Amino acid sequence: MLQMTRVSKVFRTEMVETHALRALDLEVNEGEFVAITGPSGSGKTTFLNIAGLLEEATSGEYKLDGVDITKLGDRDRSRLRNEKIGFIFQSFNLIPDLDLFDNVDVPLRYRGFSRAERKKRIEEALERVGLASRLKHYPAELSGGQQQRVAIARAIAGGPKLLLADEPTGNLDSQMAREIMALLEELNSHGTVLVIVTHDPEIAARAQRNVHIVDGVATDLERGHSLVKKAQA
Repeated sequence: MLQMTRVSKVFRTEMVETHALRALDLEVNEGEFVAITGPSGSGKTTFLNIAGLLEEATSGEYKLDGVDITKLGDRDRSRLRNEKIGFIFQSFNLIPDLDLFDNVDVPLRYRGFSRAERKKRIEEALERVGLASRLKHYPAELSGGQQQRVAIARAIAGGPKLLLADEPTGNLDSQMAREIMALLEELNSHGTVLVIVTHDPEIAARAQRNVHIVDGVATDLERGHSLVKKAQA
């Protein structure tokens, strides 16, 4: 599903060169649940942004569902991102002036679905996260856990093959965090690939694999080997 080969990301200013990722090799297969861990500033968010086609790598190759991203222009990248990837953020990123129905509708409008198809997908997604009765409620009328459920509904309404989550339980209490994780694991059990960036050891322990990133270098803790190839002489 996701294949990165010697992916590097360098941020440069006039005075400083920062290596956020260093020659990263990583594969995430169909149906996997992978946790990305590591200290703050280690490169986790950079990895997530590149995986989600929000940012371009400085070098290396990235294939998403068999498509070589490096050969795509901006329009094709945006189309692929909208069709293949769902995003879940720690801060929910809901639009406060829109009700739940319209919040979930926003990314679907870019897909060219008919009004009837969008309505069907929105209602099914909100039903799946247990909020079908609150279509016309606004984010401010919901708890934090309910808002995160709306964010998940928005992410899955388009039928993505890959869910990328950045600290999805970071703003929730422990009980609500477990409920959100149970929902994400249920989505994964039905075939959606799940990649979660987290500082939470409990979430990392629930994943099938744990990829640990430090200073832009990744190690697969579950498989016990480095994911970074040594540079050729």
